[in-house]
Amino acid sequence: MDKEITWLEENAYKKAIGQFRLQLNGVFEPFKFYGLKEYVPGAIAEIVKLAEDFSLHTRGVDKPISLDYVRRKK
Repeated sequence: MDKEITWLEENAYKKAIGQFRLQLNGVFEPFKFYGLKEYVPGAIAEIVKLAEDFSLHTRGVDKPISLDYVRRKK
């Protein structure tokens, strides 16, 4: 099996991340009704980073999938 990872061009990657964030905004919409609006952007940022780390890990990059790791990188 070939270990080469195909990377998107920067603009395509930024567009994909933007679309993913927009979809997460939709998922978190109900939380805004319960006074949690200020927590949504931070939660989305952490989920995006975890998703990126998961994607790298599943493609053979030695990357931890850890919320503690994500929070330390802030």
